[in-house]
Amino acid sequence: MPPDHRTLSVVVPVYNSATTLTELVDRLTAVLQPAVDVFEIILVDDGSTDGSRAVLTQLTARDARTRALVLSRNFGQHNALLCGIRAARHELIVTLDDDLQNPPEDIPLLLGALVDEVDVVYGTPRDRRHDGWRWGVSGIIRLALANVMGATTARWVSPYRLFRTSLREAFASYASSFVSIDVLLSWGTTRFASVPVDHHSRRVGRSTYRLGTLLALAINMITGYSTLPLQLASIVGFLGVVLGVALFALVLGRYLLHGSPVPGFPFLASIVIVFSGTQLFALGIIGEYLARMHFRTMGRPPYVVRSDITPVDGHPTT
Repeated sequence: MPPDHRTLSVVVPVYNSATTLTELVDRLTAVLQPAVDVFEIILVDDGSTDGSRAVLTQLTARDARTRALVLSRNFGQHNALLCGIRAARHELIVTLDDDLQNPPEDIPLLLGALVDEVDVVYGTPRDRRHDGWRWGVSGIIRLALANVMGATTARWVSPYRLFRTSLREAFASYASSFVSIDVLLSWGTTRFASVPVDHHSRRVGRSTYRLGTLLALAINMITGYSTLPLQLASIVGFLGVVLGVALFALVLGRYLLHGSPVPGFPFLASIVIVFSGTQLFALGIIGEYLARMHFRTMGRPPYVVRSDITPVDGHPTT
């Protein structure tokens, strides 16, 4: 295959975006036609309730290069992405959100940065258009990603990414219900790069990511792909043992020297409470990991496709 011959799949998770889908697909088509030889647009409806499916049916009917998958319920953004990534048929994959905050016109920038030494290119926003509180929570998530992926790569991570389709072989058998595309990509390569791109303000609606959702995402990120909490619990437990032995030596030494119990019962009671709390905290962390093992043995799928409305011979299927 000639080096300038490129085929591309664009995967877009869709959730309540009926008002932006048509413009998104039109802009993607206008950008991709001169940029690559062959392309497809895969729209994955993640349980929308605003009429997005009707728009998807119209879009797939007018252009066979647009495909649509409808999930049986809302599974989450990354789960929908995983579904689309596994359905992709071309050598490269671009992912972006459905809210037009990531302009499709920047896809050629990502393509230009995908040299032989790079497998994944992130479109890192020059200026993120988020509420102030999201900066703090996003920092926690990036800290979790840094532990799993490496500090440098975590700084680049964004939903706007281009990568080689062959990387999905690294997570072909992944079946957990919690999905992080960025972590899964790091299973297949360490060759990441980034390019600065525009990040526009949301024009329609509000983000579905609330404070509680983002905090839960950060916790899932840490406990789902990292042993850092267990390591921290082990360190805290070890320090507790050292301090406990030191206190016991102090009590025993004063008893042997002075023949009387050590005063300061409140202090000792506080120490007992602290270490009891530490033990419960460590048990809670272990419980999180056991719960994940339990859910994985249940075989709960990361997504379920209800229907494929990709057109066949000009007629959409349902």
